Amino acid sequence: MLKFVKNYMDSISGIEIYPIISLLIFFGFFVVLFLWVFTAKKEYIESVSNLPLELDNQNQSEL
Repeated sequence: MLKFVKNYMDSISGIEIYPIISLLIFFGFFVVLFLWVFTAKKEYIESVSNLPLELDNQNQSEL
């Protein structure tokens, strides 16, 4: 099966650019995510991290 796929892929011209493009997209996504994490405001991070606890307290008070 792999031999069939490999031979088929070799016959397609210009296919070697797709792995490079996918690697650049993957790397770019994590670079942007890394930059966002280090530039995010601390107040926002704290408020988002407390959301599950606040929602749990609200659900317990409704019971």
